[in-house]
Amino acid sequence: MDGSSALVTVLAAMIGGAIRVSTPFLFVALGEMLTERSGRINLGLEGTLVLGAMSGYAISYHTGSPWLGLLVAGFAGMMMGTLHALICRLPRVNDIAVGIALMLFGLGIAFFLGKAYIQPTAPRLGSIPLGFWSSNPQIERALEINPLFLIGIALAFFLAWALKNTRPGLILRVTGDSEAAARALGHPVMLIRLMATAAGGFLAGIGGAFLSLYYPGSWNEGLSSGQGLMAVALVIFARWDPIRCLYAAMLFGAAGSLGPSLQAIGITQGYYFFNAAPYILTLFLMIGSAGSKKALRDAPGELALTR
Repeated sequence: MDGSSALVTVLAAMIGGAIRVSTPFLFVALGEMLTERSGRINLGLEGTLVLGAMSGYAISYHTGSPWLGLLVAGFAGMMMGTLHALICRLPRVNDIAVGIALMLFGLGIAFFLGKAYIQPTAPRLGSIPLGFWSSNPQIERALEINPLFLIGIALAFFLAWALKNTRPGLILRVTGDSEAAARALGHPVMLIRLMATAAGGFLAGIGGAFLSLYYPGSWNEGLSSGQGLMAVALVIFARWDPIRCLYAAMLFGAAGSLGPSLQAIGITQGYYFFNAAPYILTLFLMIGSAGSKKALRDAPGELALTR
């Protein structure tokens, strides 16, 4: 393989990988962004993601409908988000500790109920072949786009518009910035946070279903590889902005596809190091965000990390 064809192969693989790998990041990040905009942080999204992956795969296997599995995965995530919000309403309860506990709870439930679905094959979500115009198989493969990616893009732009231009969006922002101000305006703070956390859980469940029903397209206990936790870092890096969440998800997706892209052209030395790129990126982003006054200035005032 000459240099130019190798470069085309790597770029095509990275583009396709970035799109595929970024999709669950995008949904989980948008869900966590909504939750944190209400003034609450949910560290349990790793458990929600895995539970969504398991429940979506199980429903797809039993019904033959991956889209029904996707919907059930979203509702499973919504239940986890609702449970988080209800527990956090209790006095002297820390939302970070609750999130960690629910992460372990979600993982445990998913692993226990999912043992029967490790071997069976469930129907998977389809893709849209946007690379039909090209005769290059790498480009054709890269441009096989799952509809969820396009839905995620549309959702990011919609949320960016809604947070700035609609009454519910402004109420959510006020609630996250100042609970006292929201109460003074007569807004039901706990109900708003419950709805935001439940919506965030729904989106995280959708992201989990993408993992088991499209890419990599199977159910196993190591499926998520920490993507739920990395999404929290992604939201901080994106400074709680939906459009920046989209860009950051694509960045994480490109980092995650680096190892397989190099392997596609025969570069296997250092393969495991390149596969660790998303975790290294997360580490550097957290270090950078920890010392960023701008990130803290953009953070909702009621978040625990701002106090």
